[in-house]
Amino acid sequence: MEDALLWEKLSDNKVKCNLCHFHCVIPEGKSGICKVRINKNGILKTILNSFASSIALDPIEKKPLYHFHPGTKVLSLGTWSCNFRCKGCQNYELSRTFPTEENIEAISKKISPEDAVTLAKRYGASGIAWTYNEPTIWFEYTLKSAIAAKKVGLYTVYVTNGSITEEALDMIGPYLDAFSVDVKAFSDKSYRKITPIFDWHKILDTIIYAKNKWNIHIEIVTNVVPTINDSDEEMRALARWIKNYLGKKTPWHITRFFPYLEFSNLPPTPIETLERIHEIGISEGLEFVYAGNVLGHPYENTYCPKCKRAVIVRDGFRIIEKHTHNGKCDFCREDLNIVE
Repeated sequence: MEDALLWEKLSDNKVKCNLCHFHCVIPEGKSGICKVRINKNGILKTILNSFASSIALDPIEKKPLYHFHPGTKVLSLGTWSCNFRCKGCQNYELSRTFPTEENIEAISKKISPEDAVTLAKRYGASGIAWTYNEPTIWFEYTLKSAIAAKKVGLYTVYVTNGSITEEALDMIGPYLDAFSVDVKAFSDKSYRKITPIFDWHKILDTIIYAKNKWNIHIEIVTNVVPTINDSDEEMRALARWIKNYLGKKTPWHITRFFPYLEFSNLPPTPIETLERIHEIGISEGLEFVYAGNVLGHPYENTYCPKCKRAVIVRDGFRIIEKHTHNGKCDFCREDLNIVE
């Protein structure tokens, strides 16, 4: 184990973790909600260290990030566990595996921050993404890795549920380039159906803070679950929030849900629902609303909001046409909020 960052000592040998919004108060010998940060003799420890559950070379579009170095490859790393318990989690095997100090080495691949950077360079990746499970709970490792990555010119990405404190963002913010953030719903009722949650508005505050304080590139992802978060009212409110607080050029990915885990009884999201929500987003003034998990749909493409031309044409995660340079449309020079 290594000492964790961002915690405080309390009475009776308890500790309080200040990494995510749960702010777990942890008695001696117990763990927080993520089960990988443990109070050992009044000191908060993490068992994750450099232990990865998954390593892959991905297109950046898979994160999904459509306006951040499009067409590049990213080294993707994940570990175990999560601080959420989403009922339809597609990475259940990782997010609900809670390793112990005794077995984590046997079930993991150890990759140091320096090794991760070397691997990214060897295979032609332009950056490193911490993904597959919630990267915040792997904070000590991701911080060291992000610092190492930036030293050699690699970009850095969090694929996150947004539950990270401002204190933690202030530590990693100088070394973090992009946030692909799940905003799972836009009401108390819907969020609680998807995952046990604190005040979900804190996630919104975190996203605004990441953008305004650290100039992190933001793209919002919402998995549209039938009967849970797919009402016009809720999606319109979310679209309005994105425009008002993040800007009209912020990409919003509305992705198709498929039945899984506790949501196995629900149907896949109808394509018509995604198309309806796309139109809601556009009507609220958003310029880039994408449909995800619908291979070959025209709403996978990027269209210039000014001249209406297709500037990036995608086939799944593969770019087959690209007409942008320096973040602008090649046809009319409109700013597309694309980091290149």
